[in-house]
Amino acid sequence: MELFFSIITPIYNRENEILDLIDSIINQSISSKNYELIIVDDGSTDGSINLIENKIKSSNIDIFLIKQKNNGPGSARNKGMENARGNFFLFIDSDCEADKDWLKEILNAYDKFHFDAFGGPDSSKENYSVLQKSIDFSMNSFFTTGGLRGNAKRLAKFYPRSHNMGIKSSLFEKLGGFGSLRHGQDIEFSNRIIKNKSKVVFLSKVIVYHRRRTSIKFFFKQVFNWGIARVNLGVIDKKMFEPIHFIPSIASLTFFLTFIATFINPHIFSPILVFFLSSLILISLFGSIKIKNIKSLFLLIIIIPIQIFGYGIGFIYNFTNRFLLKNKEYTGFTKKYYK
Repeated sequence: MELFFSIITPIYNRENEILDLIDSIINQSISSKNYELIIVDDGSTDGSINLIENKIKSSNIDIFLIKQKNNGPGSARNKGMENARGNFFLFIDSDCEADKDWLKEILNAYDKFHFDAFGGPDSSKENYSVLQKSIDFSMNSFFTTGGLRGNAKRLAKFYPRSHNMGIKSSLFEKLGGFGSLRHGQDIEFSNRIIKNKSKVVFLSKVIVYHRRRTSIKFFFKQVFNWGIARVNLGVIDKKMFEPIHFIPSIASLTFFLTFIATFINPHIFSPILVFFLSSLILISLFGSIKIKNIKSLFLLIIIIPIQIFGYGIGFIYNFTNRFLLKNKEYTGFTKKYYK
């Protein structure tokens, strides 16, 4: 099958980033005759639409802008697929940039493996802030996530995620699109693809550069929502619950209980607390060496616990909400979240 790519990106109030994404697609190393870019605006209220429309006029590739009322990124991606011409759909988020060989590497991999769907890693660029690079390390390191987000070595099943993901158009026709979950709808969609016994692969050379949250406050909201989303996914299909998904919650509870117990019996519990803190410092030191910036050492000492505790608190809250109290789906943070 000769591939024609439809690249689909949902956008909501991304005027500070969307042009970087578009330029990264324009500057791909393959012919523009092999792909199109479909941007679905999900009710933006900033200047994003004007920027995109002006870019379309000056661009030498096919860019299409579709507008809809604010219904969330899953709905926007579905709208893009409904209007796509390609036989292979690619998803990249609006806060990402594609490596110049992104499409070339997908073509090369498809010639070898003939997959139905794929997921790829996300990374950071040299011009990103130290905070963004530190968050990137915390989110992608094997030591902090077990390699779940796109590592060749990982402790659980790999699910392609919408910041760097592709599927044959025939899968959309057969399975439908993204579901109604506000967060985690890409994992739920990937789960349906895997259950369909489609050939799903991880492509380590198919790289996008992912801008991270611009403040620790917004990062906490993001990871809290991840914990919430994982429980919602487990309600849909318990196979999306794996032992590793419980670790941040267990670690959070263990740390807080140990911290309190240290005041009661420091002789027994202070060594455990020292072990926690020593591990954090060692991982942060490794991260700062990888990032090549000493400032990241101090940032990671803050960011890593926020990631673990934020996810763990969200998970515990929603696990109690869904499984113990039998309440309906809880979404988490939705307002002033994507910053």
